[in-house]
Amino acid sequence: MLPSANLVGLGGAIGIKAEHASAIEWIIVMPTTLSVNLNAVAMLRNRRDLPWPSVESLGRIALKSGASGLTVHPRPDQRHIRFSDLPVIRNLIDDEFPEAEFNIEGYPTEEFLDLCRGAAPEQVTLVPDDPTQATSDHGWNFRKDERFLTDVIAKLKAMGTRVSLFADGDGDVEAVKIAKAVGADRIELYTGPYGGCYDAPERVGPILEALGKTADAALAIGLGVNAGHDLTVANLPPLVKRIPALAEVSIGHGLTADALEYGMAETVRRFCRACGQKI
Repeated sequence: MLPSANLVGLGGAIGIKAEHASAIEWIIVMPTTLSVNLNAVAMLRNRRDLPWPSVESLGRIALKSGASGLTVHPRPDQRHIRFSDLPVIRNLIDDEFPEAEFNIEGYPTEEFLDLCRGAAPEQVTLVPDDPTQATSDHGWNFRKDERFLTDVIAKLKAMGTRVSLFADGDGDVEAVKIAKAVGADRIELYTGPYGGCYDAPERVGPILEALGKTADAALAIGLGVNAGHDLTVANLPPLVKRIPALAEVSIGHGLTADALEYGMAETVRRFCRACGQKI
């Protein structure tokens, strides 16, 4: 945790001056990266028995335009991302964008773990979704699911992947400690309530501070911090300002909606700039 932090620009990075009782430390924090979630693109494609819009083509445009990775959430009913999309995206990254990352989200059934073995993502984000849910809407109950997550994460680590756990940004410090204990590398803050304040700005402050407190607790014990759900060009800058060490945001719905207006390339650039990148 950084008790007294001042931010200064250091080229493309941010320097955090953390003043402790006995020393001053400088921590270099790179700008938050963007992973484009392709689920909404796939859902639009699946409305017709046609190959467009192409998940592969729009993923390529996103990566060319500054995104650092691509995210998918393959659900059992394949209502948006299809299992057959995974090798296509894997090959796109390997062949054309080898520095980019593939992030696969999902509830860790055996079928899901088999998909991860085949696709070899750089990151797996585990969510506690019921398969019938329309979208992810809460984080893990770390106290209840501690043993289950420990076993699942061990399997994923054996595959060589980084593991992130979907977490409520409610300031529960003890829950964050359990996330670390079960073997996670990162948490992904569920930002749905924050995104839901688009028409109620008076509610933003306490929710943003709770997200920040959760991130502070995670960073203090060596967990990386991602975030995702209902993030937009408008609400990203305050989030990044409160959590300057935010590693990655995964954005799909809002980004795809903007892409209908601005095009995918310009939309990705807008979101990258909102993350603090100079692009």
